[in-house]
Amino acid sequence: MFLIPAFIPSPAQSVWQLGPVPLRAYAFFILVGIFLAIWLGNKRWVARGGLNGQVTDIAMWAVPFGIIGGRLYHVLTDWELYFSEGGKGFLGAFRIWEGGLGIWGALALGGVGAWIGAKRLGVPFAPFADSIAPGVAFAQAIGRLGNWFNQELFGRPTTLPWGLEIATENRPTEFTQFETFHPTFLYEALACVAIGLLIIWADKRYVMGHGRVFGLYAALYCSARGLIETMRIDDSRHILGVRFNVFTALFIGAFALLYLVRSSEKNPGRELMSGGKLVIKGQEPEISVATIESDEKVSENSDSQPSSSPAVQIDEPKQRGRRAKPKR
Repeated sequence: MFLIPAFIPSPAQSVWQLGPVPLRAYAFFILVGIFLAIWLGNKRWVARGGLNGQVTDIAMWAVPFGIIGGRLYHVLTDWELYFSEGGKGFLGAFRIWEGGLGIWGALALGGVGAWIGAKRLGVPFAPFADSIAPGVAFAQAIGRLGNWFNQELFGRPTTLPWGLEIATENRPTEFTQFETFHPTFLYEALACVAIGLLIIWADKRYVMGHGRVFGLYAALYCSARGLIETMRIDDSRHILGVRFNVFTALFIGAFALLYLVRSSEKNPGRELMSGGKLVIKGQEPEISVATIESDEKVSENSDSQPSSSPAVQIDEPKQRGRRAKPKR
């Protein structure tokens, strides 16, 4: 008979040496999430009328911008960890592999990078954002597993069966007497999986377009993140006794909801795309002219040349008047 533990154990290590190269769990899961987001985003983009490989080209801009933005947000909102007395120091701000990427900064600056990449390719940005939205949610879920290996982003102490065991050296000083905590990293990972599946369903059910799929992702994620954020006990900047990230989630979530409503009223339905370009109904002059000229040529040829088709019969004109009597 197998014994089920009354808690979730934390991994014993987060780094493995592959010869001279260290394999860090945090970086590994982030890379896996990025590859999944690109793969799924490409499939959805092609299904929407985009060209294969365009998502990868845009990701070459979005990913570096996103990593820089995520790190900047983390350092700026938790600068005491690096620049206060006893902090990690200036160089510590660059050690991304130790953990610390703020999703808000990653989405903001990553979005700028994606916009630049889309602009260079001549790709419409809104349908591109709709295509990658579920992949971004799934990538976040995978990336949170790195926090498990680093024993970070956990919540208040709990005795629930799924409580997360945290080593003494990784507990906040005021909670050293407790052993198990809420696995808020897991709560967020499960929420991101649910959000990704939900927006895929909503996109098919309601034929969403014009950036509304990404807007729905942002609204749902902000709702989940705001709730989970109230459970966390790691160091964070507070405003009026409330964690700064709660205010961020409220602000971005409200903006996303407003965008969903306004966009649905102004641009219902989904964009029509072909070859990675927008196709606007009723504005296809080249195709129309070519079709008309082709039809005219076919019509002229059919008038000037007898048709050889058996389905087309040309009746001889009937002679009028009295028919002459044959000579005898």
